[in-house]
Amino acid sequence: MSKNALIQFVEDQVTVKDFPAFGAGDTVTVTYKIIEGDKERLQKFQGVVLQRVGEGPTATFTVRKISSNIGVERIFPVASPFIQEIEVNKKGSVRRARIFYLRELRGKKARIKEARR
Repeated sequence: MSKNALIQFVEDQVTVKDFPAFGAGDTVTVTYKIIEGDKERLQKFQGVVLQRVGEGPTATFTVRKISSNIGVERIFPVASPFIQEIEVNKKGSVRRARIFYLRELRGKKARIKEARR
């Protein structure tokens, strides 16, 4: 078996849950299962989606939030079995697919205009 065939075989085994459509600039809440020893709990991570990368089971997305005046970014794989749900809180209107310029902005300048429906 070639390397590409092995990768394709593994990707076919992975199931991707059906999440709502979201993209860069949207504010989302990701409910994530955390396992500590023999206990498990659900944790919510709410922030702005900076980017979506890839497609299918290898896709990832980056979410940024401000916690105690410190910017926290987390990269989630879309096919992760630990993601319980993704809730889209606000649809943002941005002109770029990757909004890394948000990292330098603070306060009111870091607001994203809400998309009209």
